[in-house]
Amino acid sequence: MTEKTASDIFERIRREAHAGQLAAGQTLPSVREMADQLGVNRNTVAAAYRKLVAAGIAETLGRNGTVIRPAARLGEQEGLQPGSALADLASGNPDPAWLPDPLLALAASGYRPALYGQPVLDPALERLARQWFGADLREGDGLVLAHGAVDAIERLLAAYLVAGDKVAVENPCFLGSLNILHSTGLAAVPVAMDAHGMRPQALEAALANGAQAVLCTPRAQNPTGCGLSEQRARELRRVLARHPHVLVIEDDHFALLAETPYFSIAPAATTRRALVRSVSKGFGPDLRLAFIATDAGTAARLGMRLAPGTTWVSHLLQAAVRGLLGSDAATARLHAAKTAYAMRRKALIDALGAVGIAARQPCDGFNVWIPLPEDRDVHRTAQSLARCGWAVRTGDAFAIAPAAPALRVTVSTLEPGDAARFAAQLRDCLGRV
Repeated sequence: MTEKTASDIFERIRREAHAGQLAAGQTLPSVREMADQLGVNRNTVAAAYRKLVAAGIAETLGRNGTVIRPAARLGEQEGLQPGSALADLASGNPDPAWLPDPLLALAASGYRPALYGQPVLDPALERLARQWFGADLREGDGLVLAHGAVDAIERLLAAYLVAGDKVAVENPCFLGSLNILHSTGLAAVPVAMDAHGMRPQALEAALANGAQAVLCTPRAQNPTGCGLSEQRARELRRVLARHPHVLVIEDDHFALLAETPYFSIAPAATTRRALVRSVSKGFGPDLRLAFIATDAGTAARLGMRLAPGTTWVSHLLQAAVRGLLGSDAATARLHAAKTAYAMRRKALIDALGAVGIAARQPCDGFNVWIPLPEDRDVHRTAQSLARCGWAVRTGDAFAIAPAAPALRVTVSTLEPGDAARFAAQLRDCLGRV
């Protein structure tokens, strides 16, 4: 072995890992052992190992050493398998009947082909977005586009973090966020929740454990439906004020349809923060567009990856969203959809209560979270419901750390009569499990 520099060691191990000579999960020699083998300083090996971790090739397991990182595995996804005969209470989708026609909005938008050199963000769309954000925009904030909230979160994390870094996230956590962390080699640090959102002491513990970013859903949290109270947001701001350089991301994905108010967790002293709002819940999942309101420094970092000719957001898509955000008819449709979703959430919660089953409250969004008795097998319960014709999502799909059994039920297409029937059959299933 002739490797004498950290770069040499890094390149050798990278080649061997990519060639399969080092298997996923294989432990590398300790820093001392590798230094002795190569006849180099231990600091040189340590620097090489840090570089391997940053590149996502290896991961550090504390006292268990440094190991070759397994290939990322995609976790569960939102959506139901097409062709299923089951009533879909699992997919997390909006009701298609409430989605506006983007083609009509595009036709009315006056779209003209966009060329290189034009502003990345359509000026007319930016004006509408700033009206939408209103007082939630802070002085000096930049407004940046991304291809939906998940893309926005990934871009924000990539702007500041590298593989192996820790991110504090809600437990249970949105599937899309979990998959981002897994695919990028970031470590999810679970933050326990109650009906009002992240618990302050749990967030403090995650930050003390080295979390360099916090990802929080301020309202309509998926899967639980909970939202931050004003008091809880204030408590979380106090915690984060002691960590001003931690990246704070607020995923306000349900803003177009939310019944609950938005309360920010980012204190004034926070140097890196972002408020993300997408349009997919109100206008449809295929309209992959989200706005990122963020500090000037972060906006500049993101903007470098969003210039024309790199990964800009299509102006065709922007024109369709502009047409919808500026349409009185689409606005009226959003208000009607909001009312319908609220009615369906209430119908299910009331139906469950009538048979002695308590759901998580208060809640917002498309989903209702149903904690189950500790002695119930959540998968057997879901299987029993499937035999009754219902598809639901088990709570462990969203868990980072072991959690009590629960079901997530998507209510966006659940009519009140069906809600009563589902509640009665869930009661019967729980009695049999």
